[in-house]
Amino acid sequence: MKKEITKKLNGEIERLTNKTFKFDQRIKDGWFSAVYFLKTKEIAEKLRPNNQVTMQFFQKSDAVLCGSDEAIALIHTFADKPEDLEIHSLKDGDKISPFETVLTITGPYQSFGYLEGILDGILARRTSVATNVYNVVKAARTSGKQKPVIFMGDRDDHYTQQAGDGYAAFIGGSTAQATHAMNEWWGRTGMGTMPHAMIQIFEGDVVAASKAYHELYPNDDLTVLVDYNNDVITDSLKVAHEFGDTLKGVRLDTSNNMVDKYFLRNQHLMGTFDPRGVNSPLIFALRKALDEEGFEHVKIVASGGFNEERIRKFEKQNVPVDIYGIGRSLLDVHIGFTGDNVLLNGKPESKDGRQYHPNPRLEKVSYID
Repeated sequence: MKKEITKKLNGEIERLTNKTFKFDQRIKDGWFSAVYFLKTKEIAEKLRPNNQVTMQFFQKSDAVLCGSDEAIALIHTFADKPEDLEIHSLKDGDKISPFETVLTITGPYQSFGYLEGILDGILARRTSVATNVYNVVKAARTSGKQKPVIFMGDRDDHYTQQAGDGYAAFIGGSTAQATHAMNEWWGRTGMGTMPHAMIQIFEGDVVAASKAYHELYPNDDLTVLVDYNNDVITDSLKVAHEFGDTLKGVRLDTSNNMVDKYFLRNQHLMGTFDPRGVNSPLIFALRKALDEEGFEHVKIVASGGFNEERIRKFEKQNVPVDIYGIGRSLLDVHIGFTGDNVLLNGKPESKDGRQYHPNPRLEKVSYID
């Protein structure tokens, strides 16, 4: 069956729905809503049953919006009489400005108000991840050539966040991701070759581990992890000589508290830079060694502690990295959304400083059952 994201990209549907998101049904019971929202819902039902409010959502950064489809699907799934609500919204992937209204909902407070905090949280996390990835992908083309960015955030947060984070990373521009779950909402499968654990079970023999991998997955592009023995150039050349053209890439993931043995053998090179971790002199030396042995085709993948600033620095120095693998820094939730009631029965009524800000970019959202 065709995934919703395929239908959306083909123009068959406007937005993703709960068929993609599969919400926890306890949301309907208020299990995930702050108690004061639940109390306000009850008071509105009993004492102000005919109220009509407009709630608007905004944040305070230049960002890439994500989570709008998910937020709207949540409203359509759990609001009372969602077909009667009037919703206007921007779309996932839209560039947004500080204080710009991205979503408005109009209807009886008791119908949807208790969802406010959940909506804030969806928009905050998804937009943060999408914006982080967008900025990293942009940094990875500083040199003039776009370098692929692999989203490797599976170990940096709770596993239940992977599908949503993977979708947000896709919206931000990353189309290579580590787990199947990260790809669930947007239609691909996870990718990757070997962890350190695989080399460990072959007693640290990188060539033996690579042979085993290639034997079981002969159709995969062979990319070998080469920092297990903290000697990336030696081990890269070993696997390159063993596999020749079959070897497509080597990945460095040296810990930031380790100094590669290359520098211990060439201590005259040290003194002008921090030799720990995956650093630019190490990558330049690796590229030179591979090229001198006739392995110009072997790509270099760099991972371990990379972020936007570090990638931009590498790219400005023309460090010969072909692909970046990034995890933790992409999951920094630094963008917060606020939902405010700004109109009451069609008239301005709001907390001071949170007035109604109409946005002509908003599009009316159709109800989808």
